[in-house]
Amino acid sequence: QVQLAESGGGLVQAGGSLRLSCAASGRTFSNYAMGWFRQAPGKEREFVAAINSSGDRTPYADSLKGRFTISRDNAKNMVYLQMNSLEPDDTAVYYCAAEYNPWNVYRRTNEYSYWGQGTQVTVSS
Repeated sequence: QVQLAESGGGLVQAGGSLRLSCAASGRTFSNYAMGWFRQAPGKEREFVAAINSSGDRTPYADSLKGRFTISRDNAKNMVYLQMNSLEPDDTAVYYCAAEYNPWNVYRRTNEYSYWGQGTQVTVSS
């Protein structure tokens, strides 16, 4: 089992950057596929990015147009989401998710068993 805690959200102007962090508990973090999702008010939770256990597979939502970068540090039990050129439409609660699987990477919410509480990102115009 793993517990997740996001941090790094906040208020930023359009065009700015933020780096979200997700701290994971547990001794087998390196065997977990990780993902970032977001949920805006009145909308469904949507896929942002994912990373496999070794960090060499990193799919992204097509709509992000290369503005976001996911990474992980298995030695520190951390996953990061670097967000650049932020837009007001990026405003949402951002969630970190984990699923035990040393080989795969996942895009759908129902493929993840563990979720953090979320961190709010607000982008002003």
